[in-house]
Amino acid sequence: MNEAREHLIALAGNPNCGKTTLFNAITGARQHVGNYPGITVEKKEGICRANGSLIRLVDLPGTYSLTAYSMEEIVARDFLVQDRPRAVINIVDASNLERNLYLTIQLMELGIPLLVALNMIDMAASRGMEINSGELSRRLRIPVIPTVARTGKGKDELLGAAADLAEKNPEWEPLYISYGPDIDPALDRMELEIVAAKFLTGLIPARWTALKYLECDEEVIKKGREIDPRLSAKLEETGEQVSQHLQKTLDSYPEAIIADHRYGFISALLKEGVVKQSHKADRLFFSDQLDRVLTNRFLGPVIMMLILYGVYQFTFSYSKIPVGWMEAGFSALGNFADSALPEGPLKSLIISGIIFGVGGVLGFVPLIVFMFLAIALLEDTGYLARVAYMLDRVFRTFGLHGSSVMAYIISGGIAGGCAVPGVLATRTLRSPRERIATLLTAPFMNCGAKLPVFAMLIAAFFASKEPQVMFLLTILSWTAALLIAKLIRSTILRGPSTPFLLELPPYRLPTFKGLLIHTWERTWQYIRKAGTVILAISILFWALMSFPGLPEVEKRIYDQERASIMAETPEQLRPYLAEGKAPDAAGKEFQDYRARLQEVDFEQAQATLRNSIAGRIGTALTSVTKLTGFDWRTNVALLSGFAAKEIIISTMGTAYSLGRSKRGEEIPLGERLARDPGWSPLKAFSLIVFIMLYAPCIATITCIIRESGAWKWGVFSMVFNTAIAFIFSALVYRGGLWLGLG
Repeated sequence: MNEAREHLIALAGNPNCGKTTLFNAITGARQHVGNYPGITVEKKEGICRANGSLIRLVDLPGTYSLTAYSMEEIVARDFLVQDRPRAVINIVDASNLERNLYLTIQLMELGIPLLVALNMIDMAASRGMEINSGELSRRLRIPVIPTVARTGKGKDELLGAAADLAEKNPEWEPLYISYGPDIDPALDRMELEIVAAKFLTGLIPARWTALKYLECDEEVIKKGREIDPRLSAKLEETGEQVSQHLQKTLDSYPEAIIADHRYGFISALLKEGVVKQSHKADRLFFSDQLDRVLTNRFLGPVIMMLILYGVYQFTFSYSKIPVGWMEAGFSALGNFADSALPEGPLKSLIISGIIFGVGGVLGFVPLIVFMFLAIALLEDTGYLARVAYMLDRVFRTFGLHGSSVMAYIISGGIAGGCAVPGVLATRTLRSPRERIATLLTAPFMNCGAKLPVFAMLIAAFFASKEPQVMFLLTILSWTAALLIAKLIRSTILRGPSTPFLLELPPYRLPTFKGLLIHTWERTWQYIRKAGTVILAISILFWALMSFPGLPEVEKRIYDQERASIMAETPEQLRPYLAEGKAPDAAGKEFQDYRARLQEVDFEQAQATLRNSIAGRIGTALTSVTKLTGFDWRTNVALLSGFAAKEIIISTMGTAYSLGRSKRGEEIPLGERLARDPGWSPLKAFSLIVFIMLYAPCIATITCIIRESGAWKWGVFSMVFNTAIAFIFSALVYRGGLWLGLG
């Protein structure tokens, strides 16, 4: 029996066109996920069979075009040009046909053997669109197969057509499009020069190379300079002449004119029976009707602010009671451990290092659940994409790109995100400068790791205005990030902004099951992190805050003070003080003696902590951090935050609970800080500002290094962000003292 023939076939399409859904439906479990060599863009491959052939199917990254602006576009194009698959299945969203066919036309201009999967045909029908796939196929002169990826409709027919096309192994035949009298003459001259010199013609068609030079495609130009510097310089000069001419005559650029003619070609393609609209011509779809209000130039931003404020009102209002239950539960657990365990390092580790360390983080799980639920609702309805659309103009003012909005939102623009996927989201940015500026400033957002710290401090010092303060912190984080992005783009990363293109998905009513799944996935990541990384670092910092302990000479001084107090105590009260239990008829006299003993215990605990490894480091830093109002215990907590921001609260819990003996009742950290005379609302707000802005966690730093491809940006982020945080925090604290707010 002969072995099945193997064909390499690629799936290409815009983001959100159903490409990955179709890939999963075709390959099922027979797929492999990895990364393209040397970069972090995901590579998916799967195996399937059709018409007696074995098909190796590659799911290319979602991309809007084949001009190398983003890493995804570079990867997709390099695969097509270098690996030269036998065929490409272009997944097209039938409900957004004109927009999606832009990539189709570019694939055809490249000349690669192509067939179109007209996906989401059911959604197009629900919008009143009737698409004649046979006529569209005749006009494009390539197979067009209607599909519904989520149900598998048309899958087998599509695979069969792809296998047949791959079996024929046709020659690459580029599509010819006229780009008008201003571009075509220059394009023709460039094409002749490229053919005569056999310049890159072994990989790509000559006319396509000329187009890339006119579109200022950096990757193609870079490759051309390496192969033939003289000809490349000549082609670049021609492109510059065309650009100057278009600016003078049409106030435009070659890229814009080329895009206009492609869309003109598509518009003509879809006329005369290809697409019929059964709705009245002036009738807007439901999403369009909503967008007229929600993305309105004036009403849109107001509604966006109200929705954001509503998210915080919902989160804090409904999470307050379960958060109180969690705090009470961990407090009771601490009191139980205090009474059940004998004095010693093990008891200190369990109570201070584990219960009040990890418990301080897990205590805010209800708040995290409500926040993630609200974010999932905004994402699943399609509203977050509208937020990006509305903020594009603002972001361009600060030297960023509209796509930077999503990186900010994912990082915690609406408190509760994570900077790691936020940094990964910068892959969609075309300009390297905009990309670096975004990944350096996205960590300024209020991620889910910072949220418990903020919630604890807000509840302790701004209890009556929790939603308002959290809303203010969101505005502050965005403002700081944008101002710093402007500073970076005006100095070390100068360069023009690139145009913004975002496809707005239709509004959808999310399913209850989907909301629960998305909320649980994010919450479980938070819980798992608390039970692994945070537990390990909490124990480490407990050790750093517990050893080497006090010298014996100093211990004896405190023992003598306790012995002196016990000697003054009436004999009938001494057993109760020793056990830490009040007699049935405890009076003021007993309370006074117990308070004096507790004060000695507390002073010894603080002396022990100050003498520890962490205490010595924190004390050494106070000569600088006194400008921000931070004491040495706060410094210790901030040092732990370099590993992960959640650990700040666990370290503070450990630092402020060490030495709490059985004579004193265990109370939540926030209440403990509120009672501490060294703390005030001004100091708490100064600390919040510092935590908001200082160095990202280790995971984010690692991600920045990987995404930027350079260690320097990771180091820059740590040093620069911490310096910015210190300056802002010092201004807040010293300014508050000057105004008499301390």
